[in-house]
Order: sequence, then structure tokens, then C-alpha cells
Amino acid sequence: MTSNYTSAGAALLPGGICKFSVWAPFRKQMVLSVVQPQQASYPMVRDDHGYWHVEVDNVQAGTRYKYVPDDGPPLPDPASRSQPEGVHGPSEVVDTHFAWTDHSWTGLDLHELVIYELHTGTFSLTHDFQGIIDRLEYLRSLGVTAIEIMPVAQFPGSRNWGYDGVYPFAVQHSYGGINGLKQLVNAAHQHGIAVILDVVYNHLGPEGNYFAQYGPWFTGKYKTPWGPAINFDDSWCDAVRAYYIQNALMWLDEFHIDGLRMDAVHAIWDCSAKHFTAELSEKVDELQAALKKKKLLIAELDLNSPRYITPRDQGGYGMHAQWIDEFHHALRSMLTGDLNGYYADFGGLAPLAKSFRDSYVYTGQYSTVRKRNFGVYPAGKDYHQFVVFAQNHDQIGNRMLGDRLNSLLPFEAQKLAAAVLLLSPHIPMLFMGEEYGETRPFLFFTSHSDKDLIAAVTKGRREEFASFAWEGEVPDPQSDETFNNSVLSWETSSETATALTALYRFLIAFRKTRRAMQHTSRDSVKVHTPSTHLLVVERSGNDDKLLLLFNFSERSVQYTYHGEGSLEKKFDSAAAVWHGPGSDASDQTTSPAAISLQPYSAIVYEII
Repeated sequence: MTSNYTSAGAALLPGGICKFSVWAPFRKQMVLSVVQPQQASYPMVRDDHGYWHVEVDNVQAGTRYKYVPDDGPPLPDPASRSQPEGVHGPSEVVDTHFAWTDHSWTGLDLHELVIYELHTGTFSLTHDFQGIIDRLEYLRSLGVTAIEIMPVAQFPGSRNWGYDGVYPFAVQHSYGGINGLKQLVNAAHQHGIAVILDVVYNHLGPEGNYFAQYGPWFTGKYKTPWGPAINFDDSWCDAVRAYYIQNALMWLDEFHIDGLRMDAVHAIWDCSAKHFTAELSEKVDELQAALKKKKLLIAELDLNSPRYITPRDQGGYGMHAQWIDEFHHALRSMLTGDLNGYYADFGGLAPLAKSFRDSYVYTGQYSTVRKRNFGVYPAGKDYHQFVVFAQNHDQIGNRMLGDRLNSLLPFEAQKLAAAVLLLSPHIPMLFMGEEYGETRPFLFFTSHSDKDLIAAVTKGRREEFASFAWEGEVPDPQSDETFNNSVLSWETSSETATALTALYRFLIAFRKTRRAMQHTSRDSVKVHTPSTHLLVVERSGNDDKLLLLFNFSERSVQYTYHGEGSLEKKFDSAAAVWHGPGSDASDQTTSPAAISLQPYSAIVYEII
């Protein structure tokens, strides 16, 4: 945490004392108003940095309070740790003690990650952290090594993706609150699964957002698509930066969380000499060294810029990995033929081959959608610094009907998509349910109470789809039905679901155990496109060589291998064991080898 600034919030101290601190540099006075268990008021004292403080005796966990600035209306604490009555209600003092049993857990390196993204509210019928705990053994058996949880900061109502959170320090009460999240992390570590938490530091949600009434939390210098830009580089920004650094360290230290997926870091506007993400990564690296436990920062980034994952001593920001949307766009366009909206920049095999080889598709060439040359090549960055996916919450939920790839593709193409993802040299990420072919949608849903905001959100959703040639009505985000339709079915007993899950399990185990799959330097992958529908990839490393063949055609194709050595087949998605039509490819063959691939199939050979 930035050393010159005080931690905000309510902190229980020894002897039944609670210290309350809030940053409000322009206010003339500040009063702490305790509303439960007994009403009482306590004037606060301002320090030189604009923080107001007061220490109160005989305060216990569960005490509820608000702050009263300049005789105005009482407001919740911006650094509230709990909002049991929702975003407009009083804040709650919490006891942060927890009986951890994960002391031997030291975290995971990037190259060990197989990530499973999930939304707490729709993952189970209980809509809470316990629902995730109940499925941890299933996830472990699948081969998942990390779960990535969509944001849990307190948001309005009980239904939300989480990106409308307005209390970054408070865990959503309906999910199980602080203790529920800690129980989940503790249990995940017992199963050998890391926990990555999605956090939003680029904006705050609109409902329940009282921050501007405390001080200069926002700046007019920049704009974001979601609301006012957070003040990371304008006057009085130091306390704002300290607040978010304190928040990140809380998750990684107090909650034992292994990594943060930072939402849209390109919208963290900061022209300071030291960018906020660089300052944060420095503090996180210090925490990692002190705890001797791996702590990761993963950036969602729409800039095709390796600067964010370049070490600080090389002029970068020192984050550890980043999401790559372009891999998804190229794969989806190739499988579905979709060229609407931003997919117009993709289509055909060449973008997918480039993403497989270069991580970014756009490395300086002209983008017809962006109307500019875009991106640079990520030289010197290993593949394990990039997270890729065939599906995620954005790319499903930001479609008008929330339709999953599974519902759009024939079964053989679903297996092909899984193989492309899991055999790539990047960090693979699954979206909950894709491993068994979930067809229920993942829609955008909210539970706001402000009628004007509800109308604005509905209008915004309609305008968002204007560039896409999609037909039908936009589902009502406020509807119970919209949320309920998005809850996983967990219908896993059909032949296709069983076969698809088994295929995911096999491929995850394969990437963990083959030496070539574990090698992620840029020189370990060669990519060829001998035809418009056939992607050929050679992966090598540690005296292990693999030939990967991906047929994106609805017809069988022939490929002739002219390389050195003989071939021994290790996987064919068309095989009967994966509920396929049967393999036509030889189990063993020598060069020159004629290989037949079934429609929409993937084959892996070991080169001996």
C-alpha cells in the first residue's frame, strides 16, 4: 500500500476499539452515525491528507453505521466491508478473522493454469459460494487448476454480472459475504485449485455510488463506456490510487486469493510517470515475496500491447499475463462464419493461424473495424503469458440472446473447438458448462431499483446490438426469467455430454503430461495452412514432438506429412470413443504419410 496514505474503512482493534477512517478532503465536517445496535453520533477529526478518523470503544462485529458529511444525508462507507441491507443501506463492521487450513498452499505458476471462469449466481441452484464448493471435486477431476470468479463486490439487488459493483471492499451479501468467499478459497486450495478474482478498477456502478459526495474520486479528463473515469492521475489522485491498491492487496493477502483478473485495464486512464498498474504490480510482487506464495495479475486488454506484461525494469507495467479476445474472435468466425460487428476483422483461417502463432491477430496491420493500423508483435513474450478461450462471459453474454457456441455448432465442431483451445500453447480458459455442452444461454441480467436507470440500461442494450444483424427482441435484463434461464442446467448424462466432458478431461491431462505441450517459448510452435480449412501445428520441446491437425471443413480432407520420422496417433476427435463417426486416419505411419481427417476433426500425432 502507498505508505503516505491511511487505510480507509472500519477496523476492529484490540480491546473492543474500532477505528473508522474515510477520505473526504473537501468536507468541512464529518460525523460517524452508528445506527445499530444503538444509535449514536461521533464527530470525526481530519488529518493533513483529507482523511477523517474517530476511534470508538465497545464496538463489535455487526455494528452498522453511516457517515454524515457537512450535515448532509447519511451515506454508506466507500470502503465498506459489508452491506447487508444493500447498496443504499448502512455499512457493517466485520471481524476479518478466519480459521485457515491452507497453510501449505503456495499458489501456481502461469504455465500450470487451466482456468474455469464462472459466475457465482448462475453456477448452481443455490446461487452462492457454497454452490461452487459443492462442485470443486468435479472441477478437480476435470483437470481444472484455477477457477476465475466474476466480480463479487457488492452490487444492487441480488442479480448482476458484478461489473456494476459499487463497494469494492464488500463481498456480495447474497453470495455469502466475507466468510463465504474465504470458505470457498480455503476449500479450493484443499482441492489443489487456485482462485482468481475478477476485479473492476476502471469504473464504479451507477446505483449506490455515493463516492463523488465524499471527494474527487472521478476525473473529467477522460471518459469510459460505463460511467465517469476513476481519478488515477488528476489532482488528489494519490488517495484514490492508495484505495485501489489497498483493495487488491486485501484480496491477495487477507482472502488468500491467488490472482486478480483486472477488467478492461485499457480504461484505467493514467498518464502519470508511473502507471497505476505498474505501481500495483510492484506492491503485489512485494507481497508475493513476503508471503512466499505466488500472486498473479492478469489484464483484460483491448490494445494488443505487450507493455502491460513487460517487466517494470524494461519499461513495462509488470503485470503477469493478459486475456486475448482475438483468439476467440478468429476461432468463432472460422467455425460459424459470423462476420457481424467486430467479427468483420476476422473470418477465414489466416487470422486463427496468426493468433495460434503470434497470440495477437493484429500486430500492426490495418483493421477495417477500427479504421487504423493496430497492435504490435509481442516479441519476447512466452505463450503462457496469454489467456485464450473459445467462450467467456463477455463473448456469450454480450450477444443479444446470450447464445453459447455449443448451441450453434454441430457436435463434431464443438469437439474441434475444444481441441484448438486446449492444444494451443496459451493458457486455456473454459467458461462454465462448456465442457459438457451446456446450451442454456448466459444472458445479461440486473436487479436495479432505480426506474430511470432500468430504462437506460434497456435502451443501451438495444443500441449495443445495432451493428449486428441479429433478429428478435432483446431479453429484459431486469426479468427474473432472464436470470433463471442463465442458470446452468448441469444436464451431463446424455451420450454427447458424457463424451464431450471425457474429451475435455483427456485433452487437459494431455497438455499437462506431454513435454512438448509444456514448452511455451515462441520457438516451440510452427504453424502451417496447407489449405483454406486445414490448420497444421508442430509443437516441440524437451525432446518431444507433436503434430496437430485441425480440419475446419464440413468435408473430409487429406493431408500428406513430408517431415522426418514416423507418426504415432495419440488423439482423434472423430474416434468412436468420443462419440464420433469413426477415425479414417492410420494409428501409425511413416513419412510421406497420407492422413485422412473427418469433417470438423482434430488429430494429434507424436513424431518419433
